[in-house]
Amino acid sequence: MNHLKELSIQEVLSLIPNDSDLIIPIGNGEPDYILSAIDEQPQQFASLRIHQMLELKDRRYMHGIYPHIGYYSYFMGSFARKAYKNGNCELIPNHFHTMPKLLGMTTQNPILVCQATPMDRNGYFSLGTQADYASYFIGKIPIILQVNEHMPRTFGDNHVHVSQIIGYVHHNHPLIELKNAEITDTDKKIAEYVAERIDNGSTLQVGIGGIPNAVVSLLKGHKDLGIHTEMLTDGVKDLYKSGVITGAKKYTHVGKMVATFALGSQDLYDFMNENKELEMLSVDYVNDPRNIAKEDKMVAINATTEIDFYGQCASETVAGSYYSSTGGQVDFGTGVQFSKNGQGFICMHSTAKNGTISRIKPILTPGSVVTTSKNDVDYIVTEYGITQLKGKSLSQRTQSLISLAHPQFREELRFEAKQSGVLI
Repeated sequence: MNHLKELSIQEVLSLIPNDSDLIIPIGNGEPDYILSAIDEQPQQFASLRIHQMLELKDRRYMHGIYPHIGYYSYFMGSFARKAYKNGNCELIPNHFHTMPKLLGMTTQNPILVCQATPMDRNGYFSLGTQADYASYFIGKIPIILQVNEHMPRTFGDNHVHVSQIIGYVHHNHPLIELKNAEITDTDKKIAEYVAERIDNGSTLQVGIGGIPNAVVSLLKGHKDLGIHTEMLTDGVKDLYKSGVITGAKKYTHVGKMVATFALGSQDLYDFMNENKELEMLSVDYVNDPRNIAKEDKMVAINATTEIDFYGQCASETVAGSYYSSTGGQVDFGTGVQFSKNGQGFICMHSTAKNGTISRIKPILTPGSVVTTSKNDVDYIVTEYGITQLKGKSLSQRTQSLISLAHPQFREELRFEAKQSGVLI
């Protein structure tokens, strides 16, 4: 075994050459101690570029304070969102499953810098809550680790051997927890339409938020569900513990839950620790539509902010301004189309701004970005019902969508549909 001694934070910083591209994982893969040191000692570097999909902590280098440090976001959290709106960070469009390829293409001197478990007796560290795009680069580029005893040890392709790293620093701190979104009455109504269409033996991709939480809470009576999802959540943990998730009917990774990252409560992280029923795999595998399609009865549950009469879903902009990015919505939306008996649900509340704005519109708000195209959308769900747009003509889509709008907007929407010629 290659014996590598633990380094001080200054020694770790000295391992990063000028003009490097630091690849930072999502969420709790973020090595806070190392990134904070960079933020506090920017003079150590003549130039640096930092690439990350979803940050957990605000840092000065995101906001253009250090002109020689560039920040590149691939899916904005609240801090990067502010930096982007102020013109201080670059947003790179992507589908989540293409992230490894994109980073390989756009970085010149890449170094993977991430958080991991302590080394086991065989010389392996685990990336714990992560595989995402980080695990793709194991063995391909230099790696620096921040070892944290709070990180759960997980299984999959997210193990790094001591011979594959150039150094590590030890720094313990509790993982960031994500509070469960509260489930509203509207969420429950939407979830009921989805849950009743999920068959026993289905494989699920569930996201974050009140609606996915509500759907999961309604599946306690189901049998032999499987999990193939980008994000592992507390809801999945609870379903597994209730015996609903067995993975027995899956075609790939039978009996295993598959995910590429996790974010939730400490209970979730404890559940993940040494759990051999869970495989954390690289996003270029998990989110590849070709792999998603291998599962029969694959179910994708996602959200959007608004939809037009054509069926175009704007899921990454709010009122025409960038809010996040594409993530895995299109990966799974495409995968379910090729899955035998696959279903894709895009959910939303019918209104925004306390009921003053309809999310169903004749045309998208100017500046909006289409995430799921009209050709790829399957089911749309609001608290007023569910409709399958796939296979419907434009006029049929318009009529169906108007029936899902809040009653106070339906007359106006019908008028606008006739004015534009979509309805006669």
